[in-house]
Amino acid sequence: MTTASAPVLEIRDLSVSFPTETGTVSAVDGVSLDLAAGEIVGMVGESGCGKSVTAMSLAGLLPGSARVTGSVRLDGTQLVGARESALRRVRGREIAYIFQEPMTSLNPVLTVGRQIGEVLQVHERMSRRAARARAMELLTLVGIPSAAQRVDNYPHQLSGGMRQRVMIAMAVACGPKVLVADEPTTALDVTVQAGILQVLRDLRDRLGTSVLIITHDLSAVEYLADDIAVMYLGQLVETGSRERIFARPAHPYTQALLSAAPVADPVRQRHRQPVLLGDDLPSALDPPSGCRFRTRCPLAFDRCATEVPAQTAIGDGMAACHLVRPDGTGPDVRTADPSEVLS
Repeated sequence: MTTASAPVLEIRDLSVSFPTETGTVSAVDGVSLDLAAGEIVGMVGESGCGKSVTAMSLAGLLPGSARVTGSVRLDGTQLVGARESALRRVRGREIAYIFQEPMTSLNPVLTVGRQIGEVLQVHERMSRRAARARAMELLTLVGIPSAAQRVDNYPHQLSGGMRQRVMIAMAVACGPKVLVADEPTTALDVTVQAGILQVLRDLRDRLGTSVLIITHDLSAVEYLADDIAVMYLGQLVETGSRERIFARPAHPYTQALLSAAPVADPVRQRHRQPVLLGDDLPSALDPPSGCRFRTRCPLAFDRCATEVPAQTAIGDGMAACHLVRPDGTGPDVRTADPSEVLS
């Protein structure tokens, strides 16, 4: 995805692998992505495709066994290979995270005000009293009522939605340039999910923070994201604006994802033909040759097994498929007859 100005976050050819007893797991392979100031990018894909590993690698949060190569620049500063002391200054202050399970991410024996205040004391050198006052302001900012009372609550005294809002308050406490939200609406009621998404959008509008949201929920990215990045088995297979991808998905995998997403209109849902993908998700220990999606793609042909598809530019994004043309046209896996694709 391209922007008129220099991106706040610039990821180039990022790869992450993990050595195991049975071989090397290639969790992320050659990911390149830009995040502009105030932009919301939604990263989608199946479980195990490398979304969270990509996000954790940005600020050096992976275990020591991880081998990370490529480039991650935050306002021009290289983060890959940076010293731990430099990364500690970045975490929470420049790049902040909202994790998917607040009950396990929050400390159960500390009040939420103390936990928010700790971020401010470490990065902003605030006194405990000043940090507590700021924590109440942040709780109000993320939509928690009666902040003066809630600031002294422990996590178990709050609902799931409130705990997630506390996590958001902690993440934005220092006004980070980039906010990474990893499945921020998991296990929440639908109405609560909508409230969390609205909080993220409001914070973007008020603070100008760039947001990378990682989710399985296509309705969430359709509502929230400006641009979308689709990931499959460690690689980005399609990127582009929300409008273009939902209206004209180019890659067969993106088309399959959208075909599986429920829609509000029961008539449209009844006439939608889901795409049945062959086989299970291949292992990152031994990914398929050529196109990694070929073992499950209904339209795969001989070339897919021998040649890695180039990233074909489509408007402000790309799609990595041999069947996609530069104008973004190509067969629709939801309706195409595989026997006629190459005829």
